[in-house]
Amino acid sequence: MTSPSPGSAPPDGAAPDPRPRPLIERLGMALLALVLASLFAVVALAAFVGGEPFLGAMGALGCLMVLWVGGLTLFKGR
Repeated sequence: MTSPSPGSAPPDGAAPDPRPRPLIERLGMALLALVLASLFAVVALAAFVGGEPFLGAMGALGCLMVLWVGGLTLFKGR
């Protein structure tokens, strides 16, 4: 059996490359997550003010989830 060429996909069951992403890429993705989280926060705030608590709660949860994933991307480098 031959080893795969450098440009091919890893075989089934192979572990992904353990190297973390470069810092500039992590910062860019974290900045994008902040922008998206702020949009979710605006939706949540507008929904709560407009008397839509379910939509407000969904917007707030979306904001928190995006912040969580953005933080994981920034600090764990994945």
